[in-house]
Parts: sequence; structure tokens; C-alpha cells
Amino acid sequence: MKTYLPPKFIVERDTERCIQCQACVSQCSFDVHSYDSEEDDVISQGDNCVGCHRCAVFCPSGAITIKRNPLQYNENYNWQPEVIEDIKKQAETGGVLLVGMGNDKQYRIYWDHLVLNASQVTNPSIDPLREPMELTTYLGCKPDKLDIGPDSKLQTELPPQIKLEVPIIFAAMSYGAISLNVQKSLARAATEMGTLWNTGEGGLHPTLYKYGPNTIVQVASGRFGVHAEYLDAARAVEIKIGQGAKPGIGGHLPGEKVSDEVSVTRMIPNGTDALSPAPQHDIYSIEDLSQLIYALKEATNYSKPISVKIAAVHNSAAIASGMVRAGADIIVLDGLRGATGAAPKIIRDNVGIPIEMALASADNRLRQEGIRNRASIVVSGGIRNSGDVVKAIALGADAVYIGAAALVALGCTVCQQCHTGKCSWGICTSDLRLSKRINPDIGASRLANLLRGWSLEIKDILGGMGINALESLRGNRLQLRGIDLTDTELQTLGVRMAGS
Repeated sequence: MKTYLPPKFIVERDTERCIQCQACVSQCSFDVHSYDSEEDDVISQGDNCVGCHRCAVFCPSGAITIKRNPLQYNENYNWQPEVIEDIKKQAETGGVLLVGMGNDKQYRIYWDHLVLNASQVTNPSIDPLREPMELTTYLGCKPDKLDIGPDSKLQTELPPQIKLEVPIIFAAMSYGAISLNVQKSLARAATEMGTLWNTGEGGLHPTLYKYGPNTIVQVASGRFGVHAEYLDAARAVEIKIGQGAKPGIGGHLPGEKVSDEVSVTRMIPNGTDALSPAPQHDIYSIEDLSQLIYALKEATNYSKPISVKIAAVHNSAAIASGMVRAGADIIVLDGLRGATGAAPKIIRDNVGIPIEMALASADNRLRQEGIRNRASIVVSGGIRNSGDVVKAIALGADAVYIGAAALVALGCTVCQQCHTGKCSWGICTSDLRLSKRINPDIGASRLANLLRGWSLEIKDILGGMGINALESLRGNRLQLRGIDLTDTELQTLGVRMAGS
């Protein structure tokens, strides 16, 4: 017996305004709308609606309205509708429930409980429109000291460094998880704005090699698309051990999204699930990690920084220390709210810790051990605006990754259907018909505008603090204060209570 689940959304159509143009039929990839030729009428089936709002946006007559279904179960705080529906779905399938995007539970968002200082009298503010403001950031291992020769020239040989014009990088989103046109948008925007984009663990499509100087390539446990040319093309190489949306387990790209081109780039059969095993079988200890780091350094002639990415977990600080001592030039921490193309729902919602706590703990640990200069810290997992960026840097980050925010800039409405491959906005899909909905020129422009706008806001914030260089804020937690936080939370974050 199939269990009936009430639809989450109701599709209302104003019959007086509807002109039967069938735009909704062509725009919806979830088969919500259909055309009845005999009746010359467009019919909507709300059971299939995921709330992406594409049909409503593209309806030329504004005849469509999407509403949440008011039908409610009996009120029960423990047995919320989502819990009931998940149980019924698993009773039908006997499988693992997959979901896209990041954790949507009501865990505390610490960015919203941190406020920044501002100069008033004793430390004059700075007008970024009239005075220079420095956002340039360098990622990579820094030496313990610099030796200057008698001719005033630098004698210390510096390890490979990455120069960022803005402290914001586009996060790892693989080909297959997102469409090629989205990756083109990310690569072009990163090149224009003097920053980087990350291929994710899906290899690098041949059309994107020209963006190599602004590209981070990933080496994950599945080694999808990894070969010598791939490593040589990149500006940096990232070893992916874990990610915030699914700590402790491997990556998963459903076979429905592995198209012909995706299969060639990933070097796997068409239509098969791309599963990155967990654990990564190269790494069972810090010594194993060190061996892989130096193998990649050797393979790239010691010309590129090597990054290591882990999910934010309760012992992130100790792990970060080990990664630095193993030779990592960049540490990436991905928090509880990190987005994904596909993750087991139960893992996404219950495993990991907020990025704010992991960042503060890791930065503090590395400073205490005197090795903070030996690696840069990049954080991700729920960065939503320029305020979050500035607070992350004050907590100790060198730069941040943004993933979901970049997709929202391209049109994503966070309907959490990334794993289906049916994204109506053409973002998280391998369907060529759908992926054409993203124009790389327009996409690159929108992403560049996002970074440009955030950069201006960061300069405004710094100016208001009386700081003219981002470097002066990095790890300066005296510029932060907490609101509505416990003493334990304040201690972990390393910040004072507001008013103190």
C-alpha cells in the first residue's frame, strides 16, 4: 500500500489571467504543469511542486501563485510534519533519504550573535572612497622570519603564495553536481575579480583549462578526473578529506547526473553513481597525509600551495595542528551549514559543528603552538554576506569560501532538490536542456557583481572600524563582541560580551 503524503505546496492558477501560453509547462522540470489539448487548458499537479518558483517568475501574465500547504498534522513538538514525512518515505523505499543544500535546522547561527567594533573619537574612521583600503590577501605558508640582505633585497625564499584581490573564493562544486555553464560562470568571475574558484572532486572540463591560474583543483578519495595535466593546470591543489554537509562519509553524485560529458571528465561509466569512498584510503594517519601532501608537491614541482579540506568536527583544532605539521599550506574548515549536491539527510542534519566554533578553536590552537604562520585558514559553510566575511576574518580566517551564496546569485531558490538533477534554474543539473538556462556571460557578471558589492561593504566596515588593511583585522577578536551567548560560548569563540 502506497502512503499518501500531502503536497508541501499548492499551485494556484488565476484562470482569468492565464493565457494558456504553456510557459509554465516548458519551464517546470518537475512535471507540475501539463497542457490538455482537448480542453485547451493548462493543468497543475501540486503533488510534484518543490517550491522553486520558476513557473511563477516566468509566467507572462502573473497568473501563478505558489503557497505552502496549510494542511497540518496534529500539533506535536516531538513529531513535527517533517519527521513524520521522512518516516513514511523510508517505509516506502527502504533506502537512505538524500537531500541537497545545507543544514536547515534551527541551530544557533553565531555570526548573528557577534557584532563588530566601530571607531568614534579616539581612533578616527577612514573614508574608503577617499583613502586607500587594502583587501589583498596572500594564501600559503609564511616563513618564521625574513632575511634582508645589505642591498635591502629579500634573501628568504618564500613558499608558493596565492594572491587574492578579495578574501572570497568560490567553493568546491564539481562538474555534475553543478552544470558546466555554472562552472564557466564561476571561472570567469574569479578571473575578473582576481580570486579563485574550486573544481570540486569532478575533474576539469577541457574548456576550463584556460582559467587554470584562477583554479583550485581537488584530489578526493575517488580520484575522479585526476591526472598530471589536471594538476599542472591549477593554481593550487586541494586534498578533500571531508565536507561540512556530510562529515565522516564520502562524496556522492547520483547516477542520474552522470551524463556523457560528466562521465568523460570524471573518468567513470555513464549513468553510474560516483561514490568517493570513506575513509580516503591514502590517509589513515597524519604521516599518511604528509606523504600525500608531498607527493602532490613533488608532482607539481613544488610550485603550488597544497590545501587540505576537512569537515568541522569537535577535534578540528587538533586535526588542524596535525595538518600544518604534515606540510599543508592551506587549511580548509567546512562547517555544519555547508551545502552539497547530495547528502544523506540524517548526516546533514545531525553531524558536525558550526564553522564559527571550529575556526576560533583552530586559530587559537595554531597560535598557541606557534605555527599559525605556516598555513592559511579558509572557512566555509554558511557564509551569507559581507558581514559574515568580516567576522570570520576577525575570528582568525584568512579568507572564506562561498558556495550556496554564489548559486543564489545565479538564481537558486534553495528548494533543496539538487540531488535530483532536475534543477529548474539550470544550476544543479547535467540535463543539457536545463543547463542552457544559465548564460555564462550573465552568470559571470552576476557573480562578479556580488563580489564587487561585498568588497565595497567590507571596505565600509573596515573604514568604520578605523582599519585600512584587512591584515590588521585577521584574528583580532578584540574587535568582536558577543550578544546573547553563554560564558562557555564566549570562551570558545575567544570574544568578550558586548558592553565589556
